[in-house]
Amino acid sequence: MAREPLGGVDPALALVTSEALMDLELYRSFTQRLRARLETDARVLGLVAVGSMAEFGRTPDAWSDHDFFVITVPGAQESFRQDLGWLPDSEHIVLKVRETAHGLKVLYGDGHLLEFAIFDEAELHLAKVNDYRVLFDRARLEADLSHLRTKSAAEASSVDVERSFALFLSALLVGAGRTARGEVLSGSSFIKQHALGHLLRILTHRAPTESQTRLDNLDPFRRFEREFPEQGRTLHHLLLLEPGLCARQLLSFAEEQLTHRMERYPARAVQVIRNQLESWGGPGLK
Repeated sequence: MAREPLGGVDPALALVTSEALMDLELYRSFTQRLRARLETDARVLGLVAVGSMAEFGRTPDAWSDHDFFVITVPGAQESFRQDLGWLPDSEHIVLKVRETAHGLKVLYGDGHLLEFAIFDEAELHLAKVNDYRVLFDRARLEADLSHLRTKSAAEASSVDVERSFALFLSALLVGAGRTARGEVLSGSSFIKQHALGHLLRILTHRAPTESQTRLDNLDPFRRFEREFPEQGRTLHHLLLLEPGLCARQLLSFAEEQLTHRMERYPARAVQVIRNQLESWGGPGLK
């Protein structure tokens, strides 16, 4: 006999919801323990949650990592980058890597990832930020962070559409040429990463204002398919094609999207690129 849903809720859905809440509790518990540890250290001036950790209009999910800035007194920042004993459960770290001069990635044994940067006040201006939340502040950091967010948004919005489109075209050409030569991995990178990145910057720049506020202005790949599901599905399908065909189809897609939306659409250059891509054809496995 079929089991009746409990309280009108499908048991399977209730289990998923319960597990999601549990994950969120664990996520927030880690945030609280991180804050508590750093607050006791006089060398730390502030802790800033960024991205989904900030919970600024978005709730962390099972795929969220912890992204944050730690601001220290001058001279202390490198010791925090080298000795990770200040992190909760540091004995369970299985991987750590210095990603930038200021930032690290850290992986725990349960698969949870941290991405963070350690700055002193003078170095903080090097960061880019959109969503953030100050978890504690002993140095009046809010004004600096607000300025950083405004600066980051201004830089992200200043897209030179003609330049980006020219870079898109040249990346397609380089990628298709390398693919035809047999350098399929390199060609794929140019077509499916570099060219696509330039195209997405143009498309997100041209998006309605309300969509731009929901997109990630630091990464044009983030949440694109949520705002533009039809375009997102099309691009996902194109990325599954072999590189040469993907290049040709990306060019056709770009033409459909931009021919009548660019003031100085380089029709002659597009035709030259199309002719070259079609003449090379094939997947390039020679």
